[in-house]
Amino acid sequence: MNSASSVLHLNENCVIKFPAAADSLDQDEEWCIVVQNGKEKRIRFHDYDEVYKVPKLYEHLFYEKLKCNSPRIICGLLQNELDAARQSPEALNVLEIGAGNGMVGEQLKRMGVSSIVGLDIIPEAKAALRRDRPNIYDDYFVADLTQLPPQTEEKLELEPFNCLVTVAALGFGDIPPAAFSKAYNLISSPGWLAFNIKERFLTEKDPTGFCLLIREMKEQGIIQLKTVERFRHRYALGGAPLYYNGVIAKKVDEIPKELLEKVENAPS
Repeated sequence: MNSASSVLHLNENCVIKFPAAADSLDQDEEWCIVVQNGKEKRIRFHDYDEVYKVPKLYEHLFYEKLKCNSPRIICGLLQNELDAARQSPEALNVLEIGAGNGMVGEQLKRMGVSSIVGLDIIPEAKAALRRDRPNIYDDYFVADLTQLPPQTEEKLELEPFNCLVTVAALGFGDIPPAAFSKAYNLISSPGWLAFNIKERFLTEKDPTGFCLLIREMKEQGIIQLKTVERFRHRYALGGAPLYYNGVIAKKVDEIPKELLEKVENAPS
């Protein structure tokens, strides 16, 4: 990636400017200046509500400038495991959480997945989806998985989900372990699980609880790991590669309340 490029022309009315000292920014601190019709606005990359308001900004930032690989990689790993199990993507009924504006859903649809339901916590994601990719999902919910409205929870529980997918949404507070666990328990057993997460959130120093949750799920036989692969998720704004782990697993059993309480009460 050419980290020296400090200006991006999104269209004739929109210019994106990037900070000169990008090397010093952590992944969740990265930002840019969006200039539209002469008005400037600073937007942090992880403030997705603001990013989605600008048409195609998400795609230009993460996929064109920072070369994000994750939707392609995770869907490819899932396809490999489906092939090994002699199962067609058409047999999947996917719940995708942190679905955003449909980049991953679009990849799943290309695979031949028959049914995809998306969920995200911010309404701007659904608005961007309707604007940019209106025909990807069978249904799409805006909700907090830790505080689901009864009507939404009832609808989700009636869906025949057998696969949970979440890409580039774990570990930075967007989807905490409690939300992930709620979604996981909405899919059937046996079922498929496909996600990625930044390397540091699967180490003993992880403050989010995901390291403990995934380890306990494996040790207690709640999941059967099929693939764990390190790959370049994208480049940082300063040019350094950012590595994530892609995980494909089979759901064997539910996450019990006791495990989630253990994760939530663990010292950070």
